[in-house]
Amino acid sequence: MTLVLVLAACGGNSDEDTGEANGESEEETAGEETAAGDEKVLTIALGTDMVSFDVHNHVNTSTEAIHINMFNYLVKRDPESGEYVSDLAESFEAVDDTTWEFKLKEGITFHNGEALDSNDVKYSLERPAQDDTTLEHINYEVIEEVEVIDDLNFRIHTKTPDPALLNRIARLGSSILPSEYIEENGFDHFMAEPVGTGPFQFVEWVKDDRIVLETYEDYFEGQNEEWDEVVFRIIPENSTRVSELMTGGVDIAVNMPPSEWERIDSNEGTHMSYETSNRTMMLFTRHTEGWPTADKKVREALDLAIDNNAISENLLAGRAVPTITRVAPGNFGFDEELYDTYNYDLDRARELLEEAGYGDGLEITLHSPRGRYLQDAEVAEMVAGMWSQIGVTANVEFMEWSSFVDMRNAGENKDVFLLALGNSMFDAANALDWYDYERFEGQIDYQNEEFETLVEEAEQNMDLEEREQQYIEAQKILAEDVAHPVLHQESINIGVSDFIDYTPTLDEMIYVESITRAE
Repeated sequence: MTLVLVLAACGGNSDEDTGEANGESEEETAGEETAAGDEKVLTIALGTDMVSFDVHNHVNTSTEAIHINMFNYLVKRDPESGEYVSDLAESFEAVDDTTWEFKLKEGITFHNGEALDSNDVKYSLERPAQDDTTLEHINYEVIEEVEVIDDLNFRIHTKTPDPALLNRIARLGSSILPSEYIEENGFDHFMAEPVGTGPFQFVEWVKDDRIVLETYEDYFEGQNEEWDEVVFRIIPENSTRVSELMTGGVDIAVNMPPSEWERIDSNEGTHMSYETSNRTMMLFTRHTEGWPTADKKVREALDLAIDNNAISENLLAGRAVPTITRVAPGNFGFDEELYDTYNYDLDRARELLEEAGYGDGLEITLHSPRGRYLQDAEVAEMVAGMWSQIGVTANVEFMEWSSFVDMRNAGENKDVFLLALGNSMFDAANALDWYDYERFEGQIDYQNEEFETLVEEAEQNMDLEEREQQYIEAQKILAEDVAHPVLHQESINIGVSDFIDYTPTLDEMIYVESITRAE
């Protein structure tokens, strides 16, 4: 089949040029060509680079969106039903409240040809469970042991009852790694030449430029026949990603700015694809003694000065939903009363600052990434502008994503940082762990004993109805404390070539297996 490719040319070629297309077009015959000029090469533009190939040490959704094509979990979440279904595991069942038994599918191999077995599962889950230096440790420390029965059969034993174990092992941090390959060559070698079981295998990573994968011929669910190669290009500037999409330089581009949605849809050859995100944008405040934001009155004033709806309408084309909680619809423990609502009262905000001793003004620092989330820099600037109305001067510091992550991990953040968090577990347990004092000691330092008791009890409560109410009560405590001002639930806004069939998913993963060429 031959398709006629029609691309609208963009006026100018600088990064800043986001003007209207000049109306000219050219026709050329192409055999269903994609951006790379090759019908079997898929090119995807990302706003930020991958953090690492250490699957246990990145806690980054955009990184996992790449990893998901190279690695597999034991089980995976069915996006339609929300149930957990087989991935590497052929079968799984709960033996008792602290034991699950699994059987692996036969014949699965890693990209280096090694056979997958239970020892790989043991290594992959026990590493984050036992190594408290990994960022994923808090999500896996409940795992006591992976007991190997034989090559295909094993049991996962937990220290306490864990009602969310399947959620836990079907998310970032749960990829199964080749234990023998790592033991023989070392983890640094694995980081440089990563090996998984997924449909695509590693070719190269040119930092801050591109990640290249190629199809794995012996993938256990069958070789991908749609694509020979996948290229993830790193393009931080919104205008450049838009230009690359509209001129055919890429097939898919993430985080398209709202100001360009209509132009992308009206351009012949491209369209927008939308989905609600399981991600909430927030302002994390320091509760460390001596910092102004340790005072609840200051946090409440900052929260009351923000017109969440104005942010949604003016910066996000109305697609963001104001909220007071990080637990979004579709997640276990969701509290409807805290969703699609917000607090806004400038007069009361000024009164609170006066009561806190800052009637003459307050100067703080607001850290923000640029290009990681939809309109993140613009949101930070608008928030700073809103704060200025109550006498707060916010010095906004924009940072490249990896530097932003390093700063937080080192505890070098100042008063406030802007962050949008997903929830790969689809459970309040994952959403609320960002309020865990020990996990973020020296970085956030929020502590509330009543909240911590509720969450600890809920984490091992096998009575799901009671567990849900515990999480709802915990969220109300956070709202009352104004632990961190919550802004909105984000939307996913992807620019797509008309030659591509692609629908984004709630979890923000980029499942290349589901992407096809349009017929």
